[in-house]
Amino acid sequence: MRLFDIFWTMLWFFLFIAWIWLLISVVSDLFRSEASGAAKAGWVILILFFPVLGVLVYLLVNGGKMHERTVAQLASLEEARRAYIQEVASAAPSIADELAKLAELHRDGVLNDEEFQAAKAKLLT
Repeated sequence: MRLFDIFWTMLWFFLFIAWIWLLISVVSDLFRSEASGAAKAGWVILILFFPVLGVLVYLLVNGGKMHERTVAQLASLEEARRAYIQEVASAAPSIADELAKLAELHRDGVLNDEEFQAAKAKLLT
């Protein structure tokens, strides 16, 4: 096999992978859009029966909106990630809170002096 044939095969393989990626991006954006069910069905039929034409027309018609929807989705994911991190970070009790609970248990007589000192030493180490 000649070197040119290897490069030609690699080029076609790359173009095939790029086509699959573009097709998945268009279909995922189609279902993310706010179009009616009939419009989505029409786009899917157009893409299934005339793939190149359907994808190119979809990109021409909805290319700008496609970018806006992607940016909005990434922003909402970032916001959800930040909210989750803040929720998890604030849920962990601090050592001071735990010591206050131990002191309350000791004061109420649930823990004796030795148990209180052992638990306090465990928290502080």
